[in-house]
Amino acid sequence: MSKQSQWIVGVNAVASSIENDADNVREVLIEASAKNPRLIEIEENARRKGIDVRKVNTQALDGVGGSVRHQGVAARYQAARTYGENELEGLVTAAEGKALLLVLDEVQDPHNLGACLRSAAAAGATAVIIPKDKSATVNATVRKTSAGAADRIPVVAVTNLSRCLKDLQKQGVWIYGLAGEATTSLYSIDLKGNVALVLGGEADGMRRLTRENCDGLVKIPMPGDIESLNVSVAAGVSLFEAVRQRS
Repeated sequence: MSKQSQWIVGVNAVASSIENDADNVREVLIEASAKNPRLIEIEENARRKGIDVRKVNTQALDGVGGSVRHQGVAARYQAARTYGENELEGLVTAAEGKALLLVLDEVQDPHNLGACLRSAAAAGATAVIIPKDKSATVNATVRKTSAGAADRIPVVAVTNLSRCLKDLQKQGVWIYGLAGEATTSLYSIDLKGNVALVLGGEADGMRRLTRENCDGLVKIPMPGDIESLNVSVAAGVSLFEAVRQRS
């Protein structure tokens, strides 16, 4: 797994990092004038786990948070944020025939990626797969949007997504791409075994080679007068259809 150091901001993101991966939280900054009781809890939990806590002014937090709303708290975090593609086979094998993978083909909006991670973690997915290029990375915005889910689910960054899909098929994973023009309903396919659900990016959907390496294309039936769903909404619908079938 690759290492990177970054600032994460926001009450939920910082609290989750301290709770789930305290060994990789280097320090916590808390706004000195803040009165939010959640910040007191974060400070106490951080000190209890031996993490340095500094009280700082708002300008200092603005500096590390950038355009992300920090809510009076930030943490410098160094962690294994991304799994290598060579580790994906082990994740699928460990799922013992019930792997549930979410594949995001060039999702570039960090808010969408964060929301997808949150849905994937809530659904108990095995991993989320993203291409290394032309995709949002797990940055501070993603981690804040995911409300802590980025700490709970493996994110696998792959060099060649088409090759990755072929390798998954060799492991017995059925791959279904979500496409609005598909004729098969998501609700009519079997999602109880090893399954990967593939969603395309915000602008152009799945790339041609990605489509060609799917075992089938399916759609989410939409009786309303809307042509498509936001990628994070579609991810949630698809993942929880798999959860429904498996339960």
